Amino acid sequence: MKKILRRILKVLLILFILLNVVVIFHAYKFTHFYNYGEVTVKPASHKTGWEKTKEILFGFNTSKRPDSIPSGQFETIYFTTKDNLKLQAWEFRVDSAKGTVIMFHGHGSNKGAILNEAEGFRKLGYNTILLDFRAHGNSEGNTTTIGYKETEDVKLAYDHVKASGEKNIVLWGISMGAATISKAVHDYQLQPSKIILEMPFGSLPDAVRGRIKMMHLPAEPLSTLLTFWGGTIRGFWAYNFKPQDYVKDIKCPVLLQWGKNDPRVTEKETKELYANITAPKKLVVYENSGHESLCKKERDKWMAEVTAFLQ
Repeated sequence: MKKILRRILKVLLILFILLNVVVIFHAYKFTHFYNYGEVTVKPASHKTGWEKTKEILFGFNTSKRPDSIPSGQFETIYFTTKDNLKLQAWEFRVDSAKGTVIMFHGHGSNKGAILNEAEGFRKLGYNTILLDFRAHGNSEGNTTTIGYKETEDVKLAYDHVKASGEKNIVLWGISMGAATISKAVHDYQLQPSKIILEMPFGSLPDAVRGRIKMMHLPAEPLSTLLTFWGGTIRGFWAYNFKPQDYVKDIKCPVLLQWGKNDPRVTEKETKELYANITAPKKLVVYENSGHESLCKKERDKWMAEVTAFLQ
């Protein structure tokens, strides 16, 4: 019996080690973006069986998505982080502006993906600044911390607008962008006039769990291991990244928006985060939307809610 038990324990230990090795590869790939053109990313229908197996074992290669040049007049501006990464942003100005909306995209996306929202804000009379987070779009860097260290990126853009003399600063973010805003306010005591958060995750473990669900894999122990190794590889304790706690430090009015069909951010997360906001607030649920651009999917409703909130 003792020999059998030892063999069983040995097998379990080997399986546990192998599982961790696989998760470490996935954690690395999830937080690393290759420069555009460095790797070939094929659609699923064009992948061989071996290529799909490699992705299951070693994670998915992801390239930075370059921004498409928008129409209209804008200025390209740059910010430099403490570790000398150059971040790119676009600044659009309107006549007799009511204020400035600083905008932040989601994980794996870029500022070109939020041009529809930016156009909506400009129609309402606001200047807009759209930032590519580090490791995204046309900004430098290849590693992301899903919002943990990107709070510096938010502060750089905020300080730029504040230094211009702007009094009415609005922060808008979607998914990772929204979560990062909440942490930036907590970390740096930012004092914008208003904040719009669209589909922020409640905590980083929740975000990882949502990603695992999207892959149709068992949430545990994968999400726990992926959260641990993702944070460890990138030098931070991922379990402490909790937007649902950070929002308690927000002092200005908040518009929280969420798509009812969101497969990543749950209703429970959203309600807990909303409950923790002590400032004036409003929660808007989009009945026909998932984890996507609410502005594109339900534009009329989005414009109506944003218009009312900014008045």
